[in-house]
Amino acid sequence: MTLSLQKNTGSDASKLEANKAIVLAFYEAAINRTDFEAASKFLGSRYVQHNPLIADGIEGFKDFLAFLRENFPGLRAEVKRVFADGDFVTAHTHGVRVPGDRGSAIVDIFRLEEGKIVEHWDVIQPIPEQPLNQNGMF
Repeated sequence: MTLSLQKNTGSDASKLEANKAIVLAFYEAAINRTDFEAASKFLGSRYVQHNPLIADGIEGFKDFLAFLRENFPGLRAEVKRVFADGDFVTAHTHGVRVPGDRGSAIVDIFRLEEGKIVEHWDVIQPIPEQPLNQNGMF
């Protein structure tokens, strides 16, 4: 019984690491390169978007990337940390739409099915010019 449990734990750990790698590769293709064709390879046949400012579905995601590419050609996002729990992956990210700006702290939550991203939530907080503490946001 212990061997079976260890085998499952190793398999689960491998799945968690694979899910994190999928999200990181997706982030690079989608946000840093705004390359829909490359990013779409990581999406499932459906994509549920919970950000109320982005249209639902794969076409909504495609339109969002086109908006970013057109309006923020210098956009960069640096994933500071990434966590996986079952089929969910959370990324804590420093996003900068315009080079030289302070940017925003972003938390993205992705749900995966069979190695594909099928659902997304996010929260975005602008980095203030004068924070009330010196703890940093990352």
